[in-house]
Amino acid sequence: MTPAPVFLEHPSSLDHDTGSHPEQAARIPAIEGELAKRDWLGFTRVRSPEVKRETLCAVHPERYVEAIEAASARGHGHVDPDTLVSAGSFEAALHGAGGAVALVDTLLAGDAPTGFSAHRPPGHHAESARAMGFCLFNSVAVAARHALDAGGLERVMILDWDVHHGNGTNDIFHASNEVLFVSIHQSPLYPGTGAASDAGSGAGAGFTVNLPVAPGSGDEVFCSLVEHVVSPLAREWGPQLVLVSAGYDAHREDPLANCTVSDEGFATMTRSVSSVAGELGAPLGAVLEGGYALGALGRSVAATMEVLAGGSAGGSGSAGGSGSAGAAVELALTPVSRAALARLATWWPGLG
Repeated sequence: MTPAPVFLEHPSSLDHDTGSHPEQAARIPAIEGELAKRDWLGFTRVRSPEVKRETLCAVHPERYVEAIEAASARGHGHVDPDTLVSAGSFEAALHGAGGAVALVDTLLAGDAPTGFSAHRPPGHHAESARAMGFCLFNSVAVAARHALDAGGLERVMILDWDVHHGNGTNDIFHASNEVLFVSIHQSPLYPGTGAASDAGSGAGAGFTVNLPVAPGSGDEVFCSLVEHVVSPLAREWGPQLVLVSAGYDAHREDPLANCTVSDEGFATMTRSVSSVAGELGAPLGAVLEGGYALGALGRSVAATMEVLAGGSAGGSGSAGGSGSAGAAVELALTPVSRAALARLATWWPGLG
């Protein structure tokens, strides 16, 4: 019998107290409430362990980890203008990274076909030794590094569709040819990085793929990039594991950006990446990043998970939503995708 997909969670996510900050504790109940209405979509709920210190320090220096621990112990305060900590933040961040690592271990062991790690704070803005953008530890980077070091893999692909550029993941793997990092993000927007010209450095040249999109971009642009750029990249490179930095702030209802992706848009992107991962025999898992419109966040996570679990409707089950889900998203080759393919052919001639 095929094992069930896994949903990694931990109650410490609620103890990262940010008050009325957009990255607030209410994000987790919004997701869980939507999933409960759908009977958890067949996912097995698993409590995440804390990440092992040596696993965390493969990405973040010990002195940085200690600094975050000390800041959390001092109680409520800022570690940068946008990023808060409280007494519960360090433990929450340890479980966030631990959930992403446990997801990788579960997938590589064949104990689940796919999974979703849903914790806060998010992680993709955290640089090796700098907290920023609501993020303390870069969970997806820690998980990818673990897959390479402990899992014996040689090729890991990270797709980041959060509306904000994943600058931390970008920089951590900038000179590596072991991780193919692809980011679709609004530009201009915080943190101001992720230019199309940033393609990695040294041995990693060509392995950083930045796909900036204009404000107002929606399903057509995002879904085309995943279908016509990300999927061919994966086919050419052949990753052994695919991780999605799954942020939902490109949603049309989100208050922190200006893109217009719908519930069904997120489902469609998931279908594309799930299809190519299946072709390649590469396990696929998702790690929660942003998303600050609570209703849209819950529906879009559920849409993603339904597709991961093999459902076809994606976001069509949303109740009382904006009416954004249900209609099929066309996967035409857009000018944005065409330009990206031409640009990337320098490193990936098969895309030409």
